[in-house]
Amino acid sequence: MRIGIDKDTCIGAGQCAMVAPGVFTQDDDGYSTLRPGREDGAGSALVREAARACPVGAITAGDAEDAGAV
Repeated sequence: MRIGIDKDTCIGAGQCAMVAPGVFTQDDDGYSTLRPGREDGAGSALVREAARACPVGAITAGDAEDAGAV
């Protein structure tokens, strides 16, 4: 899976980290980031739900071969 985080759009709401804490966290400034080693979603079924939970749509998730999803 490919996961994209638009840093210019992210407002630091933290919904992604609450929905999929094994994949997402927040940096020192409070913005969404991927946990080290989890850049591919680590097989978590919650990644797409975390993307839907983002109030500003800063997260995209798609199949690795689907370059248009990120």
